[in-house]
Amino acid sequence: MRTQLTTIFLFFIIAPYALSQVISEIVIQDNKRTKTGYITSLIDLKVGQSLDSLTLKSDVLRLKREAGIAHAYYQVHLTDQGYKIVYGVEENFTIIPSFNFYTTNDDEVAYRIGIAEFNALGRGISIGGHYLRDIYDSYGAGIRAPYLFNKHIGLAVNYQNLTTEEPVFFNEGTALYRYNNNSIELSGLYQFNLKNRVELGFSLFTEKYDYKSGTISNQAPLNLDVDKHLLKFIYEYNGVDFYYQYSEGFRNVFNAQYVESTNRTLPSFLIVRNDLTYFKRIKKRGNWATRLTLGLATNDESPFAPFAVDNNLNVRGVGNLIDRGTGSVVINTEYRHSIIDKEWFVLQGNAFIDAGTWRNPGGSFRDFTNSNNVRVYPGLGVRFMHKRIFNAILRIDYGVGITPGSTQGFVFGIGQYF
Repeated sequence: MRTQLTTIFLFFIIAPYALSQVISEIVIQDNKRTKTGYITSLIDLKVGQSLDSLTLKSDVLRLKREAGIAHAYYQVHLTDQGYKIVYGVEENFTIIPSFNFYTTNDDEVAYRIGIAEFNALGRGISIGGHYLRDIYDSYGAGIRAPYLFNKHIGLAVNYQNLTTEEPVFFNEGTALYRYNNNSIELSGLYQFNLKNRVELGFSLFTEKYDYKSGTISNQAPLNLDVDKHLLKFIYEYNGVDFYYQYSEGFRNVFNAQYVESTNRTLPSFLIVRNDLTYFKRIKKRGNWATRLTLGLATNDESPFAPFAVDNNLNVRGVGNLIDRGTGSVVINTEYRHSIIDKEWFVLQGNAFIDAGTWRNPGGSFRDFTNSNNVRVYPGLGVRFMHKRIFNAILRIDYGVGITPGSTQGFVFGIGQYF
């Protein structure tokens, strides 16, 4: 009898406390363009669950990774029915025009214009298109819906018709080719959880090379027109947290591509690339960022090797597509400091070092230590940022080579370099 009375007494003492730990209401506030239902579908915390601070923090991080959200936070209010959770968001403007220009291999000005909506229908869907004038006309369009079916499964479709003038490097010299790539790609997207996702893609494309000028070599035909298909696998681990323009944490992206041609005289090949990025907050206004890129491909002795040495890809100041290789090791490290940090505007300066080395087509791993293949470029840059417009970062960098035969120059772009 005494045991039963003790049990009843404990029930009446503990039950109200246990009920008070339960989520009774979830409120989304300050979202004007992003749909409330979409935000609710992304968060893990649900009405009826127990209060969990770790889930609250992961929900906020997931929201901050949305293109339409500049910042997110949560509030916890204790009521008679339990806990009321408020998720607050500060939204980005997400219809973004883009413009970029650079100097071509013929010392002409090339430019790219485009427009993209990164939060279409208020559901995190990216859709956009662009036009590129780089001696020739190119264009492309794409749509990406990472949570099309639910918070785990999505799709992406991309179309591109790219025509450029490409330098092709031989032992005897360099030739210029008119290069065209007409492709369509479909990818399935799956997000396991907040930090891990995979992507499987299939692409059909046609490549055309037409000789224009320069060295003629028996290593490559004067003209090439071939249909190919590509299988792509991407695995991403993302442990990066954000506070407006500041980042902290690790991110790793592994990308493997297998390419096969309908022309059986052309060999199939494999391309593997891994990008490891690390961000560290330095006091209040500093951010250190480092990226290590490792790449290997089937080591054919081909002038059309997949890894390029290029201003806009890996080494700032080196020039536009100055060399190619079947393997690469590149490290980019920079310190970013917010000189002016206002409510909506940021002026950021940065000091960087870009260094890389490449394996020659058909070469060996010793090529990575060959001084002729090593390039080191320190430099300085500036960033102009708008905090309420997604990826509204105008980037200007100037890199100076310190290895033999180096160049120097400006690099312009939208968004951080990495």
